[in-house]
Amino acid sequence: MAKEDNRFSSAHEGDREPLFATRRRTGGLIAFRFFAASVFGCICCIWFYRVVEPLEKDENRTGFFRLIWLVMLILEIWFGLYWLVVQSLRWNPVWRSTFTDRLSRRYGNDLPRLDVFVCTADPVIEPPLMVVNTVLSVMALDYPPEKLAVYLSDDGGSQLTFYALAEAAEFAKTWVTFCKRFDVEPRSPGAYFSSKSNVLDSEVAELYREMAARIETATKLRRVPEEARLKCREGFSQWDSDATQRNHATILQILIDGRKENTIAIPTLVYLSREKRPEHHHHYKAGSMNALLRVSSKITCGRIILNLDCDMYANNSKSALEALCILLDEKEGKEIAFVQFPQFYDNLTRNDLYGSMMRVIAHVEFNGLDGNGGPLYIGTGCFHRRDVICGRKYGEEEEEEDEIVEAEKIKSLASCTYEKGSEWGKEMGVKYGCPVEDVITGLAIQCRGWKSAYLTPKKEAFLGVAPTNLHQMLVQQKRWSEGDFQILLSEYSPVWYAQGKISFGLILGYCCYCLWAPSSVPVLLYSLLTSLCLFKGIPLFPKVWSWWFIPFGYVAIAVNTYSLAEFLWCGGTLRGWWNEQRMWLYRRTSSFLFGFTDTILKKLGVSESAFVITAKVAEEEAAERYEKEVMEFGVESPMFLLLGTLGMLNLFCFAAAVMRLMMTTSREAGGDLTMGLQFVITGLLVVLNWPLYQGMLLRKDKGKMPVMVTVKSVVLALSACTFIVFL
Repeated sequence: MAKEDNRFSSAHEGDREPLFATRRRTGGLIAFRFFAASVFGCICCIWFYRVVEPLEKDENRTGFFRLIWLVMLILEIWFGLYWLVVQSLRWNPVWRSTFTDRLSRRYGNDLPRLDVFVCTADPVIEPPLMVVNTVLSVMALDYPPEKLAVYLSDDGGSQLTFYALAEAAEFAKTWVTFCKRFDVEPRSPGAYFSSKSNVLDSEVAELYREMAARIETATKLRRVPEEARLKCREGFSQWDSDATQRNHATILQILIDGRKENTIAIPTLVYLSREKRPEHHHHYKAGSMNALLRVSSKITCGRIILNLDCDMYANNSKSALEALCILLDEKEGKEIAFVQFPQFYDNLTRNDLYGSMMRVIAHVEFNGLDGNGGPLYIGTGCFHRRDVICGRKYGEEEEEEDEIVEAEKIKSLASCTYEKGSEWGKEMGVKYGCPVEDVITGLAIQCRGWKSAYLTPKKEAFLGVAPTNLHQMLVQQKRWSEGDFQILLSEYSPVWYAQGKISFGLILGYCCYCLWAPSSVPVLLYSLLTSLCLFKGIPLFPKVWSWWFIPFGYVAIAVNTYSLAEFLWCGGTLRGWWNEQRMWLYRRTSSFLFGFTDTILKKLGVSESAFVITAKVAEEEAAERYEKEVMEFGVESPMFLLLGTLGMLNLFCFAAAVMRLMMTTSREAGGDLTMGLQFVITGLLVVLNWPLYQGMLLRKDKGKMPVMVTVKSVVLALSACTFIVFL
């Protein structure tokens, strides 16, 4: 590999024309900084108000009231400081654009080898047809086929997945040629044929439909056809008769060997299911990635690695060339370890019902991270330098790789015991011990002196499958927030691990996401105190006609107006912004809270983290409701119980306050009007929760909230209100 690296770094030494450009924000920067300074100034005024107001003499202010006031001060200090940390992501954003035409002129087909890693783990949750569509899309990338290899890691050890890949290998001989000949987009056959009413070649479409029908039939019957077993006897013979998903030997099969001379140029295609034994920890996706790193180094040994989730197909055939424009740039590319593309989805509703895309993070915050040294590694849609992910520090020379050997001799590299006593999972490969192993791996790479780059081409590079029901989304967010919080408390915490190794702005960026889980507690307490004190008639904010109301009103209006403008600038809709506000509320009061408590329990040795695979398919009726943007509940969950209880509590408190206001005289009502901001906050919470109330009280379909969850939520909320009455 060292010889290859030298060749690529010196072959075009005279060509100094950059392969990419970096643009920093100029327009609006002064206005943004004025906005941020004014908001923070008002936040400081709010803090000052919380400190001086209790000092005024008032016989009605009991010790309990002063305790509530102190809690509000602590919460608002947290919100202010956390808001300041988040704004650090907007101070120095950059946008990168690539020149693939210059890359083609400079290198032609003389590009480095590219190995693509696709990971799957369960043929039920991740259907084989979806997996092979992803594989076929990357096999058809605009890249020299003899330099491209695709590896599928099947942690489920499923014969159905292997059968589907064998079918895809046959179809690839037609599909790859078809894509290159007609320059079709997207290059996932499933996405292409479903989006085109008049396809270019009906024969290719028919071949795909036949292949898809065979795969879906086998998946439905949970059985591989006998003729397929005979056709690929060498591959299927590797499964022992007693093999299970958690107990089987290494299975390795090169289905297409693109290294050999072929009449039709097709990329190499390899199936790998690493050894699994119950007595050995397999480290989930991180272990799968490390096994792929070792196995691929002995087959094709691509200098560049792209890793993808099995549901994330290549939507832009030039994505590899765009990434190489950054990695192969003679001036700045040498210091960049990986190029991260955003995680976008092809099944979003018009208004993004569950806020899955996180537009502002994808279009604003990650560009801000890029301006501070590079974005986080998010585990999919990322192009790596192989030697860097394997542990090379910036400035060190690359080491020679071992001689390539036959595939049958390398199964031991994917065995359960290979990593014992080695640095794999520690100093080499993807890190172990965290639900978001990709984030700490990226952090460790940056702390070794490397930078990363964020690329958002006009045509999305990769498209995945977003959660189609609320529970899927909340479970996914719980895992992410829990993993990020574990990083904050681990040896890889950016607070101490990254000090002096990366920029202060990038440390703040990592802390911003690591604090997702702890932020749940202040949000929960603040919403509860606001609603319950409104119910009890305890004012927590200044009177509307008081000068002290100005900073509260300014912060509320300015921050939300800026948030809406930013969301619309990122291509969202007004209703989409409203949906995202609801989802942030639900994440912070359920997913992040459970992630926070689970992390604390794990640190105390009470529980262990579990890796949960998010389902990629939905039932037909649920899919129809999703398309109509009707929120899906349908299952009993502790998260739904918490959301239901909080929602009903907000509703009861708001209703009680309104009734009290209507039943009092105008003079008595003046006391309630002093709580105007509490009315507004609680009222907004009620409006945000309208889909929740529909699911609990109004809907009759299968996607409604389970009756037991509704009953328990109402009882708990009424109990809380009763307790407050007698407090």
